[in-house]
Amino acid sequence: MIRTRSIELETRGKGLTEITGEVREIVRESGIRTGLCSVFVLHTSASLLITENADPSARQDVEGWFERLAPESDPHYTHVLEGPDDMPSHLRSAVTRTSETIHVDDGDLTLGTWQGLFLFEHRRHPHLRRLRVRVMGELE
Repeated sequence: MIRTRSIELETRGKGLTEITGEVREIVRESGIRTGLCSVFVLHTSASLLITENADPSARQDVEGWFERLAPESDPHYTHVLEGPDDMPSHLRSAVTRTSETIHVDDGDLTLGTWQGLFLFEHRRHPHLRRLRVRVMGELE
């Protein structure tokens, strides 16, 4: 059995937005008890990340590390027409992922105690982001 749904999220600009709850609800509504959940973001300047969802300082450190890894206004960038935050957003997406696959057991996402699924917005300004969630597996 396969169930597919779309999500649209308005981001607040650069940073991590937890989407575990929204995806978990799609899995529960699918009726699939055992299988896989694939989440795909349809953009090149945002990505997905599974990281700690308990202590906000862990997320702040992740965001800070990415700022240092791919800073804005690097003089080596040639792709600059869409603003100083565009090329770094593509680089940040390139070293993270545009999709995540999570096991489904007993009709729920199988995540560790402190794991959460996040949409990682890499642009400064708010954007409407589209995601596809596909749940595949067995109904029980």
